[in-house]
Amino acid sequence: MLLWIVTFSLIGSVGAAAGAALLLVFPLAVRDALVPALISYAAGVLLGAAFLGMIPTALVRGDARLILPTVLSGLVLFFVLEKLVLWRHCHDRDCPAHIGRTGALILIGDAFHNFVDGVVIAAAFLVSVPLGIATALAVIAHEVPQEVGDFAILLDSGYGRAKAFWLNMLSASATLPGALAGYFWLAHIQVAIPYILALSAASFIYIALADLVPSLHRRTTSWQSALQLLLLLAGIGTIAFMHHAR
Repeated sequence: MLLWIVTFSLIGSVGAAAGAALLLVFPLAVRDALVPALISYAAGVLLGAAFLGMIPTALVRGDARLILPTVLSGLVLFFVLEKLVLWRHCHDRDCPAHIGRTGALILIGDAFHNFVDGVVIAAAFLVSVPLGIATALAVIAHEVPQEVGDFAILLDSGYGRAKAFWLNMLSASATLPGALAGYFWLAHIQVAIPYILALSAASFIYIALADLVPSLHRRTTSWQSALQLLLLLAGIGTIAFMHHAR
């Protein structure tokens, strides 16, 4: 199980950062078309992972009278963390959360976010491999567009391309210690897993609905809206298929 956790933590963090850096070598017109598509798909994957995987699993393994308030409390918690720039999730260099922030502060916030993502992946794998893979996929899906925004902001802040890349990779690598900490802690405190899943679901819902979905409404043509809906449903369908296939 530990090998699964380490492998998917690295794919979800370092792999996402490398994928984001690769996207930045594409022409601007291509990138402007790809990133919104990724955001639409990521929103669907996050919502599917939360409502089809994490919350149902948490309800089976824990007390519903505590699980659902935990999800609600998590939504409030992530609102506060975003205010503290510890949970911002942006993919646009003009995002309000980026304005006035230093590159160092962005990296610190991302490192915290990625550490928590590692705990989330570990908790999911400790329940089942399919849930772990679905959760890791949700992490990857939302990290790629976020890392694109982070990389662009670091470049705008005066960092060289190589330095920005390695700093972004270092921040992304915080997922691995988070995953290891989650594995060794939760392996001995199984009773905490349903509540970690509930908080994780809250983080996925918050990111999808507070950041990703609103950004999609900036593109309002009928064709773009239809494509967004199809990709969002494809993201949900991906998670549904993975849970049905197990």
